[in-house]
Amino acid sequence: MYWNVECSNRVVRYGPPGLHRASIPALRTCRYRKTATRGGIDRELVEWKYGDYEGLRSDQILNKRPDWDLFRDGAPGGESPAQIGQRVDGVVERIRTIEGDVFVFSSGHFIRVLAARWLALESCAARYLFLNPTILSALGYEHEPTHPAIRLWNDDHHVLE
Repeated sequence: MYWNVECSNRVVRYGPPGLHRASIPALRTCRYRKTATRGGIDRELVEWKYGDYEGLRSDQILNKRPDWDLFRDGAPGGESPAQIGQRVDGVVERIRTIEGDVFVFSSGHFIRVLAARWLALESCAARYLFLNPTILSALGYEHEPTHPAIRLWNDDHHVLE
């Protein structure tokens, strides 16, 4: 699978620990790869800390706890929605200080909370922001930074099979 993405001239890559250039097809095939500046690693971009539920699929958790919702209940022994929201808020603050486009690579649950917090919504609102794997989404502003917006969500038109 390869991504075909048209990007602007000034891009900052921003990813979690363990992000390797070769592990992300977009970084090997995008037009922006020659103009991207190295944004670095942000230790706060790691996926939701699932605690006692680490390694379990949702169906396995729901068999034990039928009313469980990650975005409402969090993970016992891991992060609550308020805790991941606080972590994401720090990421949002840092992103907003960077000039130009910023590409953030992280896990789906984290990105969903990032979008909710970008819009100044509670972390639990992320349950309504479904994501498929290997998608592109774009957060931005309507006119100015005081009007955050989702500009693109869950787009997979860039995926060439």
